[in-house]
Parts: sequence; structure tokens; C-alpha cells
Amino acid sequence: MNVVLVGILGYVMAQLAIGAWVSRRIRSEEDYLLGGRRLGYGLGTFTIFATWFGAETCIGAAGIVYDEGLAGASAEPFAYGLCILLMALVYAVPLWRLKLTTPADFLRLRFGSTVERVVVLLMIPTSLFWAAAQIRAFGQVLSASSGLAAHLTVTLAALVVIVYTSFGGFLADAWTDLVQGIALTVGLVLLFGFVVHACGMGLFASVPAERWAFWAGTGTPPLATLDRWAIPILGSVTAAELVTRTIAARTPQVAQRAAFTAAGLYILVGLIPVLLGLLGPALVSGVDDPEHVLPRIAQAHLPGWAYPLFAGAVVSAILSTVDSNLLVSASLLSHNILAPLRPSLGEAGKVRLARAAVVLFGVLAYGMALYAESVYALVEQASAFGSAGIFVVMTLGLFTRFGRRRAALAALVAGVGTWSVGAYGGLGAFPYLTSVAVALLAYLTFACSERWR
Repeated sequence: MNVVLVGILGYVMAQLAIGAWVSRRIRSEEDYLLGGRRLGYGLGTFTIFATWFGAETCIGAAGIVYDEGLAGASAEPFAYGLCILLMALVYAVPLWRLKLTTPADFLRLRFGSTVERVVVLLMIPTSLFWAAAQIRAFGQVLSASSGLAAHLTVTLAALVVIVYTSFGGFLADAWTDLVQGIALTVGLVLLFGFVVHACGMGLFASVPAERWAFWAGTGTPPLATLDRWAIPILGSVTAAELVTRTIAARTPQVAQRAAFTAAGLYILVGLIPVLLGLLGPALVSGVDDPEHVLPRIAQAHLPGWAYPLFAGAVVSAILSTVDSNLLVSASLLSHNILAPLRPSLGEAGKVRLARAAVVLFGVLAYGMALYAESVYALVEQASAFGSAGIFVVMTLGLFTRFGRRRAALAALVAGVGTWSVGAYGGLGAFPYLTSVAVALLAYLTFACSERWR
């Protein structure tokens, strides 16, 4: 067993130990799902940053920029950073003041239980896509470090994250996010520093001009480019993972300020894998899979003692995201669907139910990870699936009194239906923007009919 694999396993064990220690404070469903709403500024900032900074930000973004140039960096880190900024500017304070346990609670309060259940059915697959992407990436890191077959390492990765998430709950998640966020930042800064020290800043001048093209000259129609940006911004601002971290803050001011800081940190740290991917062709050669470019750069330019720190940083990014995905999926199922069927269920019973749901969704995400084409493809589907209608319904429901149950249901169905036809049926070059527009039109049409009745 090599030193890198030993380092990764030691890091995972340390995270498990932190989770086990914090889990002793769990007494109620609110403790397990929201950490008792006790997050301060530091924990709030790093849990947002680390949860959003996943495998696609490191492995996926570096790979797509290596393949397409800077034009491929729309989602990571810029659009997702803007998504967090939008949460801080518009949504954080109003959502916090509602004292929700899950985002679906708002839909029940505003539109009724039918809309709540439909949104749960749309949000759970989104979180599963994200979790599967992280499990797949974790397996790739283990495979590259150990030489074991990829399907075996994906299985081991799934087992680790299921155990890691099921007993720790949200507060353990937040504390490990703090550790993981620091490790991630240090690891990426270290890698960038060694590359610049070895090659000099002049290496940037050797990058062909077309690889620097960000907007113009990419050959992509403007609406298609806008569609690519809209998926992570509009598709993720109402995502359960981001909303949950906002409403778990101690005060609305903490929620807003933590999101502001996390957005800036996300973009700054996220630029490192983007720049390394841009320099990739000059740093390494013979990369068959673009998603391997960042590990290849690290192997080529880091000394032996530093590479385990980089591997730990990548594992940090993965663990901090996957535990949040599984916990969110479990909270939506247990709190919004199953627990209401048993009104007499006590707090301990609700916690056991949520833990069982974590295990269930961990197994499902593992199955998806085995058969996915790539990490980046999984994340793109996660951000787009069903989110157009959810964005429209949550935004209009939160800031207006216009529209009731039928309007919300129409928008949800129209959004997911239009996106599915556009994305998989090949109808249209910008399926996500179209799905948002159709969902908005459906909401307004049915809201007017409800008012006229």
C-alpha cells in the first residue's frame, strides 16, 4: 500500500472520528438535519463553500478547460459563485425567517402538501445525481492512488460515504466542512505554487490566444452560452443543499454574510483548477481522459511529501459535497414524506428514519456512479433536472402572493417536461432557458385563471 493511499485512508478515518464525536450531541430531528440552527459565521461560510466545491470544481472543471479552453469554465467557478452570491443578495434572509427544516416545507406552507410532495420527487433525483458524481470521483482518486480496479474503488468509496454520513448528521457535516474547506484551499494553493515556481509566470504567455477566449470567438450562439450559465445560477440557487445551509445559520445576518464570503472564496479558490486546466497541454502530455489532467499535473509537479496533501484536498472536496447530498435527500424523504404518515413518531424515531434514508440513497447513488459517463455530465444533469419549475415556483411564491396550488403544479410539470424534451429529444439549442420560460408562462397562466375563478 503506497503512502498516498495511506494518507487518504488516514484522512477519511479522521473525518469519521470527527463525525462520531459531534454526533453525540444529536437529540432531535432538528439537531440531525440542521445542527440545531447553531451555525456561526465561520462554520456557515465553510459549509457553503465546501459543500458547493465538489469533484466537478476540481476534476471536472480542470478537465473541461483542458479540453475546451477558458470557454468551458462557465459553470466552474464563475456561475456557481454567482449562484451563491444571488443567494446572499436575494434569498438568504427571507428563507431564514421562515424557520424551515427543508425547502419543501416552504412549498407546503405556501401552496399545500401536494406541491410539497411533487417538489420532493424532483429534488431528490437532483441530490442523487450530485452524490453519484462525488462517489465516482472518489473512486477515481482511490483507483489512481492504489492501482485497484475502478469498479472496486467506487464500491469502497460508496461504503465510506454512506457510513460517514449516516451517523454524523448536519452538525458533523458542518464541522468536517470546516476542516475539509481549509484542507482543500491549502492543497490547491500548494499545487499552484509549485507549478508557478517550477515553470514561471511566463508559462501563461505560451497559452494560445484561442484558449483564452471566454465569450467571443467560441463559436457558440449567445442564447446557448446564456443557457449554459443559467443552469448553475438559476438551477442551483434554490437547490436544497444551499437552502439548508442558509436556514441552519444562527441569525439571518449570519446566513447572508456567510453566503457573501463563501461566494468570494469559491471563485478565488475555484480559479486554481481552471488555470491549471488552461495550462494543462504545456504541463503534461498524453492525457487520454480530460478528468485525469489535474491529478497528472499534481503527480508531475509536486514533491513526494506534498502529493498526499493534494490527494487529501481532492478527497476533501468530494466528502464535503457527498455527505450534504445524501443528508438532503434523506431529509426530504423522511421529514416531508414519511414522518407525516406517522404523527406519533418521536424525535428519536425521526432521527432513525433519516439515517435509514441516508443508507437507501447512498446505495442508489452508488448504482448511478457505476454507470455514469463522467463526473461533469452527472453534475450538469443535477443542476438542470426539474430545477426550472422549482426556481419559478419558489421565487414567485416567496416574493409574491400571486398564484396558488394549480399554478405551482403547472409550473413544476411544465418545467421538467420542457427540459426533458429539449435535453433528451434534441428539440432546441437552449433547453434550460426554454424550460424556465415555459414554467413561468404556465405559472402566470394558471395563477390568472385562479384569480378569475
